[in-house]
Amino acid sequence: MNVNDTDLSVGSITKQLVRFVIPIWLGALIQQFYNMADAMFVGNYVGKAALAAVGGPCSQITTLMVCFFVDLAAGCSVIVAQYFGARDEKNVGRALHTAMAIAFIGGFALIGFGFACTPWLMRIMDASGEIYTYGKTYLYIYFGGMFFVTFYNLGSSTLRALGDSKSPFYALVAGCFTNIFLDWLFIAKFGFGVAGAAAATVISEGLSCVFILRSLSHLPEAYRLHFKKIGIHRDILGSMLRIGVPEATQTILYSITNIMIQTNIDGFGTNAIAAMSAYSKVDAFCWVTLDSFGVAITAISGQYYGAGKVDGVRRSVRVCAVLAAVSMTVIGGILLLLGPQLFTLFTRDPDVITIALEIQRLLVPFYLSFIGVVVLSGALRGMGYSFVPMFITLVGICIVRVIWLLTVVPLRPEFMTTIWSYPVTWTITSIAFLIYYRRMIRRECRLHA
Repeated sequence: MNVNDTDLSVGSITKQLVRFVIPIWLGALIQQFYNMADAMFVGNYVGKAALAAVGGPCSQITTLMVCFFVDLAAGCSVIVAQYFGARDEKNVGRALHTAMAIAFIGGFALIGFGFACTPWLMRIMDASGEIYTYGKTYLYIYFGGMFFVTFYNLGSSTLRALGDSKSPFYALVAGCFTNIFLDWLFIAKFGFGVAGAAAATVISEGLSCVFILRSLSHLPEAYRLHFKKIGIHRDILGSMLRIGVPEATQTILYSITNIMIQTNIDGFGTNAIAAMSAYSKVDAFCWVTLDSFGVAITAISGQYYGAGKVDGVRRSVRVCAVLAAVSMTVIGGILLLLGPQLFTLFTRDPDVITIALEIQRLLVPFYLSFIGVVVLSGALRGMGYSFVPMFITLVGICIVRVIWLLTVVPLRPEFMTTIWSYPVTWTITSIAFLIYYRRMIRRECRLHA
């Protein structure tokens, strides 16, 4: 890999952003297809309760675990991107091997946590009966493969920080198609049920992990992955944790509020749970688009900042926000148009589909309000700011949602009242990020003038 081929701080911002974000976006879309495959096979071959378990409580718990490491990996990727932008190859290598050490320690810890806490996690989400049984089976198997999750996420984040978004894309493609095939084999042919869905996911994640580790071991010699060099460099670790821990803490708090919302939804019955599960699979196409731009702007702003080009950070944020808005408008329109057909992929129950369509009509137009949160927080993270963005998210998303659940929902205890907590908090948080970002970018411009 030639450094000049992956330096995102050189050349046209629009071209660099588009070139970089497309593999991330395509990979995320393919990943959603195999997540949908899990739900489709489970919903059609096992039943509504299994769909509710895998797409409801299990989805919230696994998302919490994965997103925790995605954001912890963001701290690693920011440091790698800044060193790479500054052409400090020695510290790029030290950062890479520290990130791999974090992946090893984190994977071991999560396996122990999952095996010890799965029944408790299902109970606090108010899962019962078949949903509890199915969910517990799925989670035990899923947690058994957490080493694959941590190594893949830390490794792919490092590659993207170096300007390589294609290798993680190829790894995802291999894992996704493997997962879909194994879903068909384990669930439709062998009748393994939710255990088959979980096993298919773990095996496919293992394959993706192997691809990523191979890519890291073929980097330029100055910062190539050597397993014997994996270890903690304390100065690098401190910088990574300074950025990654606030982001990971933000994710935990964010996910806890989502779990509270899911628990509230569980009180409206199986139809509501299944509808939210089906909707979450469809609306994931919007989220992966936004997340792709968030990953891209973090890497690009990190390289610009490391190279001392603060104006490049500002210009890249503008381009990224416009591209994200156009993408979300197009994708949101398609989802609204094809909603009834998409939901029938997961269930034929008319009551479930009706509820899912109601959720979709409310939330999809508000996704534009979340662009500020994703793009601006990503840019701030790339510049090394993490604590205040965590605080903004804590207040705007987490605390406001809890207040909504405790005050507004009891006044009007309806399913859609709970769903309204999403757009309200997205809008508030986006405005807060805009105010903080403008203040920080002006400060950085003065410092680098």
